[in-house]
Amino acid sequence: MTATLQAFVQSLDPKTLPRVLQIQSGFYHGGSLYDLAGNECSLSTGDIIKITEIKVKKVIASCNEYTKMPAAELSPDFPGLFTVVADKKPYNSIQEIAQTLPIGSLQPTLYSNSKLHVGDITIDKGTEIIFNSVEEINGIKSVRCTVIIGGANLSLVLPMSHIGEFYECHDEKIYTMKEILDWKIPRNRTRTVILKDITGNSSQKHFYSAFIKGMLVLKPVYEIKTLTQYGGFFNLSSDLDVEVLDITQHCHIKLFTQILNTHDMFQKTTNEFPLLAEILEGPLKYCKAYKALRCGKKIIVHKKYQADRIIATESSSGTPKRHFLIPSCYSGKFKRRPRYFPTVYDLNIAKKERVELYVVATKSFHSIHEEFSSLNVGDMLQVKELKSCEIFCEGTKTVVDTLEFTKGKDENCVNIILPLYVEGGFMEIVHDDKQYSISELCKNFQLPLNVKVSVRDLFTVGEDLLANTSVLTLEEQITDSYLLVSLCDKPEDVWEIPVFRLNISFQIMGPFNGKVSSSPTKTNLEEINEEEYFMVRRYENHVQFPPPRPPKTPSYVKKYKAIIQEEMPKKNEMKILSKP
Repeated sequence: MTATLQAFVQSLDPKTLPRVLQIQSGFYHGGSLYDLAGNECSLSTGDIIKITEIKVKKVIASCNEYTKMPAAELSPDFPGLFTVVADKKPYNSIQEIAQTLPIGSLQPTLYSNSKLHVGDITIDKGTEIIFNSVEEINGIKSVRCTVIIGGANLSLVLPMSHIGEFYECHDEKIYTMKEILDWKIPRNRTRTVILKDITGNSSQKHFYSAFIKGMLVLKPVYEIKTLTQYGGFFNLSSDLDVEVLDITQHCHIKLFTQILNTHDMFQKTTNEFPLLAEILEGPLKYCKAYKALRCGKKIIVHKKYQADRIIATESSSGTPKRHFLIPSCYSGKFKRRPRYFPTVYDLNIAKKERVELYVVATKSFHSIHEEFSSLNVGDMLQVKELKSCEIFCEGTKTVVDTLEFTKGKDENCVNIILPLYVEGGFMEIVHDDKQYSISELCKNFQLPLNVKVSVRDLFTVGEDLLANTSVLTLEEQITDSYLLVSLCDKPEDVWEIPVFRLNISFQIMGPFNGKVSSSPTKTNLEEINEEEYFMVRRYENHVQFPPPRPPKTPSYVKKYKAIIQEEMPKKNEMKILSKP
């Protein structure tokens, strides 16, 4: 059935790509499509194109009916932070949910507008249902879900054929524009959001300040990446005045070469590797490590797998922070550098390490209880163990969690205890001059951890980006998706390329029958930008629970601090008056 290009793109499910279209009427820069020039091409009736990718070209942001602000065009990288408003339009089946929402990349949470009975499990109306993954169970396509009933996590399976009314649950998370476009705007829908802030010192901040805290309706305008029968790529805006006919089912498979991007390659089954491929379009992201991955190069894709990475940030003042992903195979060495702990509670977390923890107090602490010691700036402490202590506060006996320390040196040392809520500020004293590998640091210490490179990695792809950094903070260990590749003309150099941060177009040439590697021989050290850093911190470990909050300072302690602060100026004034 013939449709406008815009209507076709709006109804297009990206999971069904690639699609083959025949131009039925209309033209774009009239003539034939053989005159390609970047993003411009010519389309004639009867031309056949293959859609390989769909992406957002721009976003139309309009205000709701209660405001009179004009609509604005926003770029996909608009530096805003948003909260999303739950979509009031229902999903009418499990199949519609699976086709519309990115189940697997995220775990969407919805609720049913009626009671559900799934086997022995009864799900009441309004109960949150977490959609985890799409699977084929006993030959039936289904979605595996999780519900919490009576405090217990229950797993269940909902078949695609299930009919009902399902609505989005309320979501309080903060999202960037890219995150909303990737995961929070279902195909052929708009998304109502609230603009909370605009990041950085962007020139757009002043212009769009009127929108902050107001509701916006975001409508994406798409751009499609297409391939001609003769191997040329070009981009088309979805709002072109062109009519098309989907002929995918009737098109001979050999009419186009098989083109895959990095994500498509990762979707292949393990048994389909190793593969021989030719790069048709190299990565847009410039990096010396990827300069060999240029158009026309033939590569061996040995396998796909999950690999560990350590998120690291360079601690520098006055300049934008640099972020890195360090692989566990990094062969350089590190030396520890002092860490800063804002509270006694943070010291309690860090004491689980296999080495002794020594700190120096950077702020004084005056205790109002005789059971606790006071601290002066410069006091040296060795962290011991967690203890419970009984104290009387306002006439009531209370049990308080405390941490035991050894204060002082040698013969003058004494044991003291401090409550976990003390916000003293402590700087670590590092007596350790040992050189550690990245795996030893993760095994023996609690992250975050401050380090400095002492020996560079000689086996990196390109230069060792960490060698010239100052102090690095190792923040978190994550697991990410990679392809293990090598160049055909240099098969001994094997390294990992990230699936979700590097977009390369491949032409599959067939299976590879030579020697295959199971691990990298070269280290791919990635430097990531602020947006990529934000994404991996939030989504790679989305299944982990956040750490517990530190204990709050009791109200009576706050009152005592306020009294002390009021008296201090009076004491200083009396000292000045008493001078001869």
